Amino acid sequence: MKGKFLFVLLAVAAIALFVVACQPAAPKFTCTDKLGCIDIGPNDPIHIAYAMVVAGSDATLGQDTKYGAEIAIDDKGGKLLGHSIKFDGQDTGCNAEGGQAAATKLAADKTIVAVIGTNCSSEAVPGAPIISNAGLTMISPSNTAPYLTDPAKRQPGYFRTAHNDKVQGAAAAQFVKEELKFTKAAAIHDGGPYTEALANVFADNFKKLGGTVTAVEAVNVGDKDMKPVLTRVAAGKPELVYFPVFIAEGGFICAQMRDVVGMEKIVMMGADGIFSPDFLKACGKNVVDMYFSSPDFSVFKGYDEFVAKYLKKYNVKGTLAPFHAHSYDAANIFFAAIEKATVKDADGTLHVQKQALRDAVAATKDFKGITGNLTCDPNGDCADPKLAVYKVTAGDFAGLTMPKTPIWKGK
Repeated sequence: MKGKFLFVLLAVAAIALFVVACQPAAPKFTCTDKLGCIDIGPNDPIHIAYAMVVAGSDATLGQDTKYGAEIAIDDKGGKLLGHSIKFDGQDTGCNAEGGQAAATKLAADKTIVAVIGTNCSSEAVPGAPIISNAGLTMISPSNTAPYLTDPAKRQPGYFRTAHNDKVQGAAAAQFVKEELKFTKAAAIHDGGPYTEALANVFADNFKKLGGTVTAVEAVNVGDKDMKPVLTRVAAGKPELVYFPVFIAEGGFICAQMRDVVGMEKIVMMGADGIFSPDFLKACGKNVVDMYFSSPDFSVFKGYDEFVAKYLKKYNVKGTLAPFHAHSYDAANIFFAAIEKATVKDADGTLHVQKQALRDAVAATKDFKGITGNLTCDPNGDCADPKLAVYKVTAGDFAGLTMPKTPIWKGK
């Protein structure tokens, strides 16, 4: 009886093997994507890279966005499509040279699936074409210069979750004219695409609202003595000076402002590029009562929970800069797009189709992010822009933390 049972089992096994052997083999994947495909072995990670300023005087801007993306990876369990996520990148220096060098290195790495970056718009001007021409897709969490999504200049692989400074400049001008009731204002930039564009958008909107722009001046990146430019600005007797620059130059402008005749009581206002504890340190006590235009964190969804993770993971007193949530959203948009654009073999091998990935990002619509419901327009602007104004108190300066509650919200 046992022998007969064994015979039946062997017969069934033989039939099963025969059926399996007769099944047609799964067709081998053939890449037909016009930009090509990235093949990822069964045991290899999905490689997402960053292009961010993580060293030097503006490092907090890049560290902040790097942290946001890392928390998104943590929330994904560190895996996507059954593969671990590898996240590394290149420092961009917050300048054109650094952006070009970083983009060149990233473009040469054939394992990279997607790029989160850059931080400073000056990095993206030369960097975005290199990344895009390599068939890669990048999403910036903090580039805000209008130039980058101008239909005549935008690179097809470039997107951003940060607001366009056409929105920020208009909001800042509205606050100064309608809330503060000032009629005379000046602006200072450093000649870069972010700072110059934002200063000019502010000035243009302030004039449209009936205000007088007494000066739009420029400093050079690397300048330390700001008294000559501040002396020229003082001649116009503005009530407020708006300087949307970065931390190094902004710190010198703020610290030296009260030492210039005629500027002793002029109101100061900055933007998101200096919304950082490092700027408070660089400026010193003059920063008390200074205003900043920046994203409206009070309307972000699930933001308190996100910040709690941020503070615990990185052991800091407060967030380092304004774009951590935008980076979190950028990473999650990429995760969703990679899932749509990837073919997975039976053995776990992945084939990420580059154009399909780019198309999936472009098709993002009503994406539920921390910063709002994100939809990418045809020019790569994906933000749900909400701007606010903050004011630094003596307590903020003493604790070297940025204000959390807006005093005014853009309309």
